[in-house]
Amino acid sequence: MALTTSPTPTRASRARAGVSALFFVNAVLYANLVPRLPEVKDRLELSNAALGTAIAAMPLGALLAGLLAPVCIQRLGSAKVGALGLVLAAAAVATVPLANAWIAFAAVMLLVGALDAVVDVAQNAHGFRVQRLYGRSIVNAFHGLWSVGAVVGGLLGSAAAGAGLPLGAHLTVSAVVFGLVALTAHRFLLPGPEDSERAGTPRVGPAGVGSTDAGDAERALPADRSGRHRRRAGVRTAALLAVLGALAAGGAFVEDAGSSWGALYLRGELGAGAAVGGLAFVALQGAQTVGRLTGDRVVDRFGQRRVALTGGLLTAAGTGAALAWPSIPSTLAGFALAGLGVATLVPAVMHTADELPGLPAGVGLTVVSWLLRVGFLVSPAVVGFVADATSLRVALLSVVLAGLLVLVLGRFLAPATGPADGSAAGSTKRP
Repeated sequence: MALTTSPTPTRASRARAGVSALFFVNAVLYANLVPRLPEVKDRLELSNAALGTAIAAMPLGALLAGLLAPVCIQRLGSAKVGALGLVLAAAAVATVPLANAWIAFAAVMLLVGALDAVVDVAQNAHGFRVQRLYGRSIVNAFHGLWSVGAVVGGLLGSAAAGAGLPLGAHLTVSAVVFGLVALTAHRFLLPGPEDSERAGTPRVGPAGVGSTDAGDAERALPADRSGRHRRRAGVRTAALLAVLGALAAGGAFVEDAGSSWGALYLRGELGAGAAVGGLAFVALQGAQTVGRLTGDRVVDRFGQRRVALTGGLLTAAGTGAALAWPSIPSTLAGFALAGLGVATLVPAVMHTADELPGLPAGVGLTVVSWLLRVGFLVSPAVVGFVADATSLRVALLSVVLAGLLVLVLGRFLAPATGPADGSAAGSTKRP
């Protein structure tokens, strides 16, 4: 059957390109600096602990500023916050060479983390606006492009370092180029209020099923019951946000296991060489990127709830088998299955939070994004403490537990990414 379209897809496809550019630039900016951090360490004569503490100011800044995102979005709109926030973030990263002491470098990292947190919420919020126009899943591809951007940024930073390009010149050029990309992307984004694309579409209720606006249900109640109804709805919404935050934090534990502990586990517990040790992160990140770039079609076919539950099973079973029968091949396969398992989890959590009824624009998305960052902040300490008390092999059971968590709580995710009736204002309808 032929594809049916309306006049909207041109507007939607332009906005999709704009959001894709925001995700890509967001990843490039810091990844571009990472290969040159050893130069920063040497120039400032920092110890490993001092460098790590300064870098840790990034998640601290994200936690401090992340909850301000809804205020910024409601006052300026997600398009402006996303694009201009990236320009400011690019400028902030470019000031790293000006830092002449640990405290100045840590302050820059704090600012970069704060801007990243606000931009992250804004770009996801705008991505969900575009997704509503499409009436089908597209947000996983945005997160896939973020992963691609991280790789590109790392390659650019490595090339600049290899060519001996001065750090100041390198980061200034990057700030100008990618700042212009962000400003150009802003021209493609959607205008109007944040709820423009919600008009006439069902919302996702606290049970994870399609529901109408909360005001419709309340008007059907007697006056003496409406207050109690609002309080109960508020409690249910808060409880669901806590569940979604737990799911997001579970995803953080899985991702951090590959980036922080994969190489140590392969080299320390399994005797792998230095080159092989880094492959744990590559296996997880590579499988996650593939899962995100292909995840939209899978989610459209099976629904994001079913995909997340299957991903939780893959994560728990794959990592569990690798820890039960440890070897280098089984470990790499386990990390790959874990990366694939959580590939669409965070986008699904964000989508469900963004569709909760009765919340101002960006609030649900901000709360789960903040809790996700808490997971990234807490995960290394928890795994490290357990590893010191027992072994790293035992500590990595946290990944298995995270997969089981998704299996238990994944049913609270919205079953689909588009409107329940399969349409939205100006959507592209498929047979």
